[in-house]
Amino acid sequence: MNYLRIKKNNDFTKLLQKGKKAYSSALTVLYSPSKELRMGVCVGKKYGKAHQRNRIKRLLREAFRLHADEIKGTYSFILLPKVKETYSFQEFEKCIVQILKREKLI
Repeated sequence: MNYLRIKKNNDFTKLLQKGKKAYSSALTVLYSPSKELRMGVCVGKKYGKAHQRNRIKRLLREAFRLHADEIKGTYSFILLPKVKETYSFQEFEKCIVQILKREKLI
């Protein structure tokens, strides 16, 4: 099952205000029920230069994509990484699975 990307500022703002929050060591996930499965990533300038922020976004999107078809129901998600020295795909994937299981979404 594919997911749609959240791109509009209005959609991000609604989720940031009204979404449920779930935390892990490398990630904060905000989610809320919606009509279709959607996902967005927030990576601000404090994470480094543009190429570093783009890499973080790519890693997060791929880790989410691998587990998107396991999600029960349709939700909107925002993924917020925590500021660290290095970022790894394995860590993001582990945190996404951990949060989804804890929140009983998979």
